[in-house]
Amino acid sequence: MRAFAELLDRLSLTASRNAKLTLVRDYLAETPDPDRGWALAALTGDLAFNAAKPAFIRKAVEARMDATLFRWSYDYVGDLAETVALVWPARPGANREPELSEVVDALRGASRTEVQRLIEAWLDGLETTGRWALLKLMTGGMRVGVSSRLAKQAVADLGKVEVAEIEEVWHALHPPYEDLFAWLEGRSDRPSAVAPGRFRPVMLAQAIDEAVDFGKLDPADYAAEWKWDGIRVQAVNEAGVRRLYTRNGDDISKTFPDVLEALEFEGAIDGELLVMRDGAVASFGDLQQRLNRKTVDVKTMQSFPAAIRAYDLLADGEEDTRVLPFAERRRRLEAFVGGLKTSQIDLSPMQPFETWAELADLRRAPPPGDPQIAEGLMLKRWDSIYEAGRPKGPWFKWKRDPFLIDAVLMYAQRGHGKRSSFYSDYTFGVWTEGPDGKRALTPVGKAYFGFTDEELKQIDKFVRDNTVDRFGPVRSVKADIHFGLVFEVAFEGLQRSTRHKSGVAMRFPRISRIRWDKPAGEADELTTLERMLARMEGR
Repeated sequence: MRAFAELLDRLSLTASRNAKLTLVRDYLAETPDPDRGWALAALTGDLAFNAAKPAFIRKAVEARMDATLFRWSYDYVGDLAETVALVWPARPGANREPELSEVVDALRGASRTEVQRLIEAWLDGLETTGRWALLKLMTGGMRVGVSSRLAKQAVADLGKVEVAEIEEVWHALHPPYEDLFAWLEGRSDRPSAVAPGRFRPVMLAQAIDEAVDFGKLDPADYAAEWKWDGIRVQAVNEAGVRRLYTRNGDDISKTFPDVLEALEFEGAIDGELLVMRDGAVASFGDLQQRLNRKTVDVKTMQSFPAAIRAYDLLADGEEDTRVLPFAERRRRLEAFVGGLKTSQIDLSPMQPFETWAELADLRRAPPPGDPQIAEGLMLKRWDSIYEAGRPKGPWFKWKRDPFLIDAVLMYAQRGHGKRSSFYSDYTFGVWTEGPDGKRALTPVGKAYFGFTDEELKQIDKFVRDNTVDRFGPVRSVKADIHFGLVFEVAFEGLQRSTRHKSGVAMRFPRISRIRWDKPAGEADELTTLERMLARMEGR
């Protein structure tokens, strides 16, 4: 457990991606099985303990110390694992330090009634960093700046293979991955990737640089289609095994049983998961009503009917079509989708164009209807094979310019992990006019990124200097017509929302600029957002 704790600690304090890769790779090279496999599963999000809930951790610590003192400490630190690790009243010598595999084995078989006893025994045997790592492991909230993709890249670096090879076999493997490490260390053959219903590594696009790329690219070499505003999915039906995956390989089949029923084919398609009514694409807000649910009832499925708009064909029957050029895959995809007996899978149409200027006009002013739901355009070389990862050149994404408003900071909350000491999560609002004619701020969104570390320190100081009230972990910040901090907020779209007092909800809001120079009274009004929304709904 000590080596794993040291790894997490060093990762949390390391900003460089290459340095993180080196740390993970060296840990995997130096740590024996099965500990390294369990650590890898934790970093990739493939390790979860159903019986280990945060409530049991709180119960354990409140049995050892004053509950009010713990709540105050938690409120100040802002992170459960870090707080418990620091305040735990240990009993030195009460227990020995557990091994990582010992912890995993015990938690995988533990009942809920056993978890608190296990937690107390392990926390007694560990020092502060070890306690923190243990609790991060139990709750699944690593927050050390390592994505699943980065962890797999470290595995690839260990075995001196391409990361696409790791991703190709990943869904046929199971923690603690002893067969994977045996292959990478030359002790056995490559694990088979053949598994019915498996996930294929996704091909991604690069953001286009209009000023540079269009001067080098020939429009005749590229196809264009809309980049739909849903979530990228992979729909698979092989040997009777049906699966629906996100672009990261997360299995969301149980959340969309209606889509799974529509997979009456043999093969695998790449597409966009959307809510569609009578062939028309609904807003992303409608799709959000279906996402992140463990179960879904008939009423929800009927109110928010999910469907797939197909982009690409990855497997046609037993044939792997990823090695074919896009032009051929597209021709076969049209025939494939055309042969399906369902309205829940349709084809993403190509957008003909001859010049980049013509395509720019289309992007800037799409025709009424579905394209208003699109985030922008995708460009794909006609001769490109379907390559895992983000190769340079074959595919580009050309997103629409974001919407911008000026809003006033209203509330702030501490962040997590490295940001747990800073107020980094911000609620902002715009002006409305009440029945009495007075202007007041109404919250319209939250954002926690888009600013530099130096700017974070400046905003944090502003919050501390201008806090006027407290609601648990939330700080109310002074904001009126004459005083306040203005953010230029960028977002991808708007939707109506009955959950928000303003009646609107933003899509992907982030801080674009900090307007230290702008008076709070000159920030935008809610009517500005309502006009934006009306234009979007003029489909």
